[in-house]
Amino acid sequence: QVQLVESGGGLVQAGGSLRLSCAASGSIFSFSTMSWYRQAPGKQRELVADMTSAGRTNYIDSVKGRFTISRDNAKNTVYLQMNSLKPEDTAVYYCNAERRFPRYEYWGQGTQVTVSS
Repeated sequence: QVQLVESGGGLVQAGGSLRLSCAASGSIFSFSTMSWYRQAPGKQRELVADMTSAGRTNYIDSVKGRFTISRDNAKNTVYLQMNSLKPEDTAVYYCNAERRFPRYEYWGQGTQVTVSS
């Protein structure tokens, strides 16, 4: 059974930084696309950034230049470095591991990020 465990969330002032980590158990990490999603109160969950097993990255426009996704396959861990945080970045951040063939998808339990103005 694969488990994803996020850490690193918290309360930070606008303009500050946080680094989220997601540690994966099991042997699927290096084959997976790893993603960070977020869900703000009253809003749908949205993809923030992802990184394929080949290292290609993708970001939503609102975080480009501020957030950086990275992964350490030796540690089965994906990171999200978040700089220049804004109050609108406040959300629960979720880690996701997925692969299309064979198909699987796993979610972490989420970590709260709160940015005060």
